Amino acid sequence: MAETGDTFVTHRFQVELGKARVESVQEVSGLTVELDAIEVTQVTPTGEYIIRKIPGARKGGEVTITRGLDKSSAFTEWIKDTYEKGAINTARQNISVIVVDAENSEQRRWDLSNAWVSRWEGPSLRAGDTSPATEKITIVFEEITSS
Repeated sequence: MAETGDTFVTHRFQVELGKARVESVQEVSGLTVELDAIEVTQVTPTGEYIIRKIPGARKGGEVTITRGLDKSSAFTEWIKDTYEKGAINTARQNISVIVVDAENSEQRRWDLSNAWVSRWEGPSLRAGDTSPATEKITIVFEEITSS
């Protein structure tokens, strides 16, 4: 019988942009895989009309990362490649979301291929508020693989 161990906790994770670790990440949401469902109508050898669904093309997806607003130049430059320079070929990067255990050892990994920033949302600023400034980034990707 396989040993399952403890369930992983959601607060122990890392995000990598290419080979660089992304700092100040607070949340990653939207990790999904989706296939088109193709409806096929057929007639059986006995003349019965049936409808079957078969898997179609795998769809790309979106993931949202919320992180503390800081001086991270690598992450900021990556966002600027899309918005200011329009350099989508340069902006396409591979991103990894990694779940780690208490010893900081990698346990699960999702690799997002050809990812780029499609939306950036800055912090809400309010006089008298002492909460940390965050930015929220929506990232589109072409393929997700899991290991």
